[in-house]
Amino acid sequence: MPRFSLFALFVALLASEPASASSTFRCNSRLVSLEASTAQVRERCGEPSSRAMIGYKEVVDEYGYLQEVVVEEWGYGPSHGMYHYLRFEGNRLHSIDSQRAN
Repeated sequence: MPRFSLFALFVALLASEPASASSTFRCNSRLVSLEASTAQVRERCGEPSSRAMIGYKEVVDEYGYLQEVVVEEWGYGPSHGMYHYLRFEGNRLHSIDSQRAN
């Protein structure tokens, strides 16, 4: 594949990316970080505008045992034209994604 085509493909993929990941989320004047509990997020940010149970995931706990945990996604926004999606695995904040409102 010619070099220009690879560059064009890369630019197209970047432009089509709808969300960006982060390790912190600012709500009001407070911050929440990855590994925060659902209770901490609710205390600092309030109730989410949307909430969805995604399913279950098997993870190895700190003692080496296989555990099944709930995967949930909370949505906040729009705030300043952005929606924020917080994904929890086993009651802990696992990822934070943001997407511009249309």
